[in-house]
Amino acid sequence: MSLSDKSCVPCKVGAPKLSLSEAKELLKQLKPGWKIEEKKDVLVLVNELVFENFAKAIVFINNLALVCEEQGHHANFYLHDWNKLKLELYTHKINGLHENDFILASKIDSL
Repeated sequence: MSLSDKSCVPCKVGAPKLSLSEAKELLKQLKPGWKIEEKKDVLVLVNELVFENFAKAIVFINNLALVCEEQGHHANFYLHDWNKLKLELYTHKINGLHENDFILASKIDSL
């Protein structure tokens, strides 16, 4: 089953984090642009999107919010320079990456 066909499941504190090698395997299922970064010893899934204009970036953010609510998993995002949107995904409860982060990224890829 592809990531986009799955839904995020509630993650409990103490659930296992993905290893870097597991995360890299899941990364292959996402559109180009996603990368894994380490921030303060936490693996984070990151992408930056560039839009034609500010209004289109805001429309995308509104659609992103709907998908995040539907999945019960929320992205950190930062709109800067009027048309650039930085996305960061990781699972706060486990302070690392979980399959849910890749499921949500796949759904974001479909927007």
